[in-house]
Amino acid sequence: MTVTGVDFVTVPTQDLDRAIEFFGTTLGLERSVYRPERNFAEFETGTVTLSVVVAEKMGFDFAPTRNPLALHVDDVAEARATLESRGIEFAGDTLDTGVCHMAFFADPDGNAFMLHHRYAKRVTTG
Repeated sequence: MTVTGVDFVTVPTQDLDRAIEFFGTTLGLERSVYRPERNFAEFETGTVTLSVVVAEKMGFDFAPTRNPLALHVDDVAEARATLESRGIEFAGDTLDTGVCHMAFFADPDGNAFMLHHRYAKRVTTG
């Protein structure tokens, strides 16, 4: 068996309509699937699909994801300003790690996200 990629990431919600507004309008992601009768919608990021699901109607307890999902942008400051103008509140200042910029926020259900841009060459080991 060889894993060749990540097909989608599940993002739990308690309110599908509110989540659709957030991911589609506020973040500006393309909605590729909308199945309200099946309690989910999907949004495209360019590399990984976000599958937004009403957790309790899919058979699992709702619990927001606390580990941030990094959304790649070309310019964190510009993207942050755009999202702030759309009502998103960020947790603290934009972080410069010496290799990337990160700005942390959450969706209306409390799922953690970050805007992310790596500006230094990636170095791998092993």
